Amino acid sequence: QVQLVESGGGLAQAGGSLTLSCAASGRTFSSNVMGWFRQAPGKEREFVATITRSGGTTYYGDSVKGRFTISRDNAKNTVFLQMNKLKPEDTAVYYCASKVFGSASTSERQYNYWGQGTQVTVSS
Repeated sequence: QVQLVESGGGLAQAGGSLTLSCAASGRTFSSNVMGWFRQAPGKEREFVATITRSGGTTYYGDSVKGRFTISRDNAKNTVFLQMNKLKPEDTAVYYCASKVFGSASTSERQYNYWGQGTQVTVSS
């Protein structure tokens, strides 16, 4: 069992920055692919970013490419999402997710464990 706890959400102005963190329990963190997803009110959950087990490869959704950076610290069982040049349309609940088997994926259905989410609100 893996437990994920997100933190770092809050209110930011358009053009500003926020960094989200996701702390994972258990000794298997470095064995799992990690991802970030988000869900805005009235919309389906959307892929944001994912990172391979070693942290050597990352993938991003088109709407955040060039503005967001995913990274991980396997010694601290933590994955991060650095969000720059925030836009009002980035407003959503952001979820951290862990994928046990296989390679990095943009599909939420392939992730096994989820955090409770953290709210990010970007004002214009």
